[in-house]
Amino acid sequence: MKIFFRISLSIAFSIVLTFSSADVFAQKKSRNISKDERPKNIILLIGDGMGLPQVYAAMSASRDNLNISRLPHTAFVKTISADNYITDSAAAGTALACGVKTNNGMLGMLPDKSPVRSILHIAEDHGLATGLAVSCDVTHATPAAFIANVESRKMAQEIAIQYLDSGVDVFIGGGRENFNKRADSLNLLDSLIFRNYQVVSTIPAMMEVTSGKLAGILYPAHPPKYSEGRGDMLSIATSKAIELLVQNPKGFFLMVEGSQIDWGGHDNNIQYMLDETIDFDMAVGIALDFAEKNGETLVIVTADHETGGFTNLGGNFLTGEADGKFSAGDHSGTPVPVFTYGPGASHFEGFLDNTDIFKLMKKLFGFENALN
Repeated sequence: MKIFFRISLSIAFSIVLTFSSADVFAQKKSRNISKDERPKNIILLIGDGMGLPQVYAAMSASRDNLNISRLPHTAFVKTISADNYITDSAAAGTALACGVKTNNGMLGMLPDKSPVRSILHIAEDHGLATGLAVSCDVTHATPAAFIANVESRKMAQEIAIQYLDSGVDVFIGGGRENFNKRADSLNLLDSLIFRNYQVVSTIPAMMEVTSGKLAGILYPAHPPKYSEGRGDMLSIATSKAIELLVQNPKGFFLMVEGSQIDWGGHDNNIQYMLDETIDFDMAVGIALDFAEKNGETLVIVTADHETGGFTNLGGNFLTGEADGKFSAGDHSGTPVPVFTYGPGASHFEGFLDNTDIFKLMKKLFGFENALN
């Protein structure tokens, strides 16, 4: 029986690789969208490596006080990539950003290296403001999936160049050395200033920006851990991005990533994982507070994949204890949750493919006919 099961899986995965992603991972037939279900703004928050066990552990550690609990709609998301049952962040980021399956390691393109456009670019085409706020290097896999078209996620300096003409209005995170300490000797910070970005390297300087385009490249490389001095940078960045983007009367798209939940999973470090999940949840709270007052904003909270094969083994909601065990030092293939609030939130239901997140955002925005 076991041998047959393995053979069946092998055959099934061969079929996945044989047919186009559009055929194999077709979106479920969705219902029509009413006028009051169309958001003016979408905030997509991605917890990198955040599976349901990570959410539940953080719920316990926070004494049942997670902002994620405030989102009323829940579904589950399959994360398989074009060439692997276990996705990486590049392929998963591309699925979420661009609505297509690609090979692990590739960003913003199909397995045949044909480039595709992200929801961020499509939003820009329709006159919306766009932004990114992350707790990693801005050229890292997930944010890069919304900006770049490269065959390898390792091409950080090429990804930095592609920020110049990406059209993104606000981006905040780390990775300054990919812009000003480069093998080609270019200073891309000067190039950003030439393109009317206000380039800042500290949070106080960022807080002084009240309008216009912002490149908040706050750290030379990746930001430090939350526990090692990063503090509330992600929440502050989320708030600042919303403040700037909402000034566009046509609306905005913002992606926020809690990047280091994943790294806690890779390290099999429960405290690191919990710190980063709760920090990410604070950014979720910023987005939800805005959406509740604004009334025209869809908030989507999901993950690119789960990391560490984490299992909840104990905890206490009254004392804030959480315990568990990791089964791997890498990603797992388990589905991840998606939580939604706001106009169109109820369209995220059942089991979705990660490409459906893009397709639903595009449809809810009213951009069904836009090419990507």
